[in-house]
Amino acid sequence: MSTGGKLIIFSAPSGSGKTTIVRYLLEQPELNLAFSVSATSRSRRGKEKQGEHYYFMKLSEFKQHIKNDDFLEWEEVYRDNFYGTLKSEVERLWAEGKNVIFDIDVAGGLRIKKKFPKETLAVFVKPPSIDELKIRLKKRSTESDEKINMRIAKASVELATAPQFDKVIKNYDLEKALHEAHQMVADYIGVVPSFKKNEPKS
Repeated sequence: MSTGGKLIIFSAPSGSGKTTIVRYLLEQPELNLAFSVSATSRSRRGKEKQGEHYYFMKLSEFKQHIKNDDFLEWEEVYRDNFYGTLKSEVERLWAEGKNVIFDIDVAGGLRIKKKFPKETLAVFVKPPSIDELKIRLKKRSTESDEKINMRIAKASVELATAPQFDKVIKNYDLEKALHEAHQMVADYIGVVPSFKKNEPKS
């Protein structure tokens, strides 16, 4: 697989706020980012759209892609619940001259970092606490208590992987976390973040 632009990975336990950070960064034109849409074998939730939020696949289809070595990384996150990054997705975005940003599972993020160590900035988003994480997941009202408890158990394991990432953002204050993420990515890509242009010189 040939390389193109930079790869920017945001990983975190579910409910840490990484999706909000990624959405914010995609709105910053100077970063020249495009979102890598993951494939999944799970069913759609709420207003999720095919090709925008995920590439939704049948379990058999997903497994066929694994056999064909079509994934850059994949993971069985829960039983028969697969997520993965298609090589074709990243190649498509690189061909458009974009830097690719990922909102991805911790294990998947580390796998991509291992495959492309020189092209990748891997950022771990840390929640204030496990208790706060549980509150955020309950507020979503998209999953059963059993599923939330599974996510919380997984989060404890995922938090231990934070030192394996290039950078860690503590999402205690969202505004601060967004600013920090913007600065990190801008530094990595080698551009001046737009918020700096409007600040008065001291």
